Amino acid sequence: MKLFAVCFAMLIGMNSMAFAGQVAPVEREVQIGISGVYVPGGFDSGSDVFVVVNGVFQNGCYKWKRADVVNKDNYNHVVKSVASVSEGMCIMVLIPFQKEVRLGKFAPGKHTLRFENGDGTYLEKSVNIE
Repeated sequence: MKLFAVCFAMLIGMNSMAFAGQVAPVEREVQIGISGVYVPGGFDSGSDVFVVVNGVFQNGCYKWKRADVVNKDNYNHVVKSVASVSEGMCIMVLIPFQKEVRLGKFAPGKHTLRFENGDGTYLEKSVNIE
C-alpha cells in the first residue's frame, strides 16, 4: 500500500511539473473593421453618449478587446475598435459581434463620429446633443 501511495504521489508531482512548463498562448492586438453603427438619439449634455458597433471576426481566435476614442476637438471624434488575436487552433468560421461603445459626455451641438478600420477606410456618423 505504501508503494502505491508513493507511486501515486510521484505521478501527481510529474503532472504538475508538466503543466507548469506550459506557456500561455500569445495574444496580439489588432485594429478591426466594423460593418455597422447604431447611434441612438435623445442625448443631452448631461448624459453619457454611446453607440452600438457590429461586425464580423475572421475566425474564432478573435475576441473583442476595447474601443479607443480620440477627441480631435469638441465636435469631432475618432473611434478605433481593437480585438485580441490568439495563436493556435481556432474554429475557422466567421463570428459576428455587437458591442456597446461608451463615448462620454459631449457638449451641445452636432458631433461627427468617425469609426476607422484597420485598412484605411472609415464609417462616419453624426449625433446631435441637445
